[in-house]
Amino acid sequence: MAYDLVIFDNDGVLVDSEPLSNRLLAEYLTELGYPTTTEDSYRDFMGTAAHRIHDVIAERYDGAKLPDGFDDLFHARVFATFDAELTAVRGAEPLLKELQQRSVPYCLASSASHAWIRTALDVTGLRGYHAEERIFSAQDVGVGKPAPDLFLHAARTLGVDPARCLVLEDSPNGVLAARAAGMDVYGYTALTDPAKLTAAGATGLIAALAEVPALL
Repeated sequence: MAYDLVIFDNDGVLVDSEPLSNRLLAEYLTELGYPTTTEDSYRDFMGTAAHRIHDVIAERYDGAKLPDGFDDLFHARVFATFDAELTAVRGAEPLLKELQQRSVPYCLASSASHAWIRTALDVTGLRGYHAEERIFSAQDVGVGKPAPDLFLHAARTLGVDPARCLVLEDSPNGVLAARAAGMDVYGYTALTDPAKLTAAGATGLIAALAEVPALL
């Protein structure tokens, strides 16, 4: 079908941030006395907002609280590493160029903070492809994925029927959010088990961003 809006997740779909951010999160939590592997971080936190980290630690460690300023300190670690390691996902820039050339409306909707989103886009050179009014963060609605609020907010702001939206996601939480919003969603399988994306309700799967134009 033809869609009126393509909604991109950012981390893991446009910018290749998931490996380094999950590695750094696991290291930091372990330093703080909460042993965590990178695999644990992927499983528990991929595609969610920052408050999920606090919730999981509290659930598993009898109400334990992370230090004041944890989010800012973690972001500082990640941003410092972005400069040295972060790249765009292969095919992201050509895809965004093609969408612009074809006048296909798109936006970005991420569970990350606005600061995180913009830093990642700046470092990877993708910022220029995103109008400010088309960048949406879980900060805008107060809750991250798998709640549908962020996707519904993006569609409502841009005046598009959710049923006419195509979401591109790499996490089961993102897929769950899109489906709860009544949107079609294709799971990007570069980092995630395709079976998990399918189980979450993905409309279909893609192994590369070069496959997206054929969906439109």
